[in-house]
Amino acid sequence: MVVAELRLMDFDWTRGPGGRQGKPVLSGLAFIVLAALNGGAPLGAAVVSGVDVAANGVTLRFDEAVQGASAFMIDGPSRIAVDVSGAQAGGASASGGVVAQTRQGQFTPSTARIVFDLTTPAVVSGGSFADDGRSLTLSLRPVSAAAFTVASRSDRQSFWPPFGMRANGSSSANRNSVTIPLDPPPDRAAPRSPRISGARGTNRPLVVIDAGHGGHDAGALSADGSRREKDAALAIAKAIRDELAEFGRVRVALTREDDRFLVLGDRREIARRLKADLFLSVHADSAPNPAARGATVYTLSEVASDRVAAQLAAKENKADVLNGVDLGGENNDVSSILIDLARRETMNVSSAFAALLQREMSPMVPFKGEFHRFAGLIVLKAPDVPSVLLETGYISNDADMRLLFSRDYQRDIAVGVRRAVEAHFARRLASR
Repeated sequence: MVVAELRLMDFDWTRGPGGRQGKPVLSGLAFIVLAALNGGAPLGAAVVSGVDVAANGVTLRFDEAVQGASAFMIDGPSRIAVDVSGAQAGGASASGGVVAQTRQGQFTPSTARIVFDLTTPAVVSGGSFADDGRSLTLSLRPVSAAAFTVASRSDRQSFWPPFGMRANGSSSANRNSVTIPLDPPPDRAAPRSPRISGARGTNRPLVVIDAGHGGHDAGALSADGSRREKDAALAIAKAIRDELAEFGRVRVALTREDDRFLVLGDRREIARRLKADLFLSVHADSAPNPAARGATVYTLSEVASDRVAAQLAAKENKADVLNGVDLGGENNDVSSILIDLARRETMNVSSAFAALLQREMSPMVPFKGEFHRFAGLIVLKAPDVPSVLLETGYISNDADMRLLFSRDYQRDIAVGVRRAVEAHFARRLASR
């Protein structure tokens, strides 16, 4: 039955996003050989057991946990394809809403493909797995034909079950199965509790320093491509940690101490879980204009302060979808809720600390003229932790780049941050 489905798949089922050639479908003979190696059983641990269609979305159900899934749009006619890794195609079909019909087939021995033929153009606007990894719900949003064409040329949107519930890590998985995963970045790990240094005792304020990017996400690059933002950010973050720890009046922790990838939501949640009193995310900026120089401080706002701030927010917020892998699970609805939850007091405190940073750092670190900008940056959306994002300079500018990787300049930044932190908590103490 599966072999027949493989042979009957039309050309579109072998295409990647935007009509680009995707992975070739295995021949029926190859599939039979691979199945025989697995004792004649299907190679995927799970089966697509059900498809539910609602007015504004679809839900795929599986009899066991799967490894992950990715979705992309196919134009002419309008369709949405979903590849499920660690799964075998089933016979379930459904229609309703914008879905005219559902088709299933085996894309690779361990990847099932489900295609939704649409009555009207619609795109996947978000999605998430259930906690047990046995169902995936995708939200669908109707769009114009032109918008759908643009979406069909974009990269895949990928979705991952909670850690510990993927087919290749769950106790219910078939240990003999041969899997072809969707290649998530190997450096992503569940966020661990960071080491806290500095002042002793829990009555001292806690400052969490976040080194931007990391792992597969290199961030911005120098003009010649030899230097990476993630390396500068980590070195500067460590310098700040060491300066604050030596200062001895606050506790300090890093979201990452090595070259690992953390999704944006995990970074801010580390600060929230530790009940941090202040959160500082360290980055290095870039611009098409190689003459652009200077540091900038960003705080959260529902509306970007200018076009540059909006562009930076769009770029940084996409760090979770590098290489088409969406690890963050953020969507517009969640972002709006988090912004609504952000208390005015927290945002005001963040803005006040931004001004202190510029005041204390500027004798040693040059800032842009409009040093304080506002943007809807995901990493700043903790509703109860004052948070700022510090762009320490432009890695795209050769002079700034040399400074960013200079130990003296890193220490200058750290001293400026320490002075701002000292003034910030002195103010807070005096206002009580």
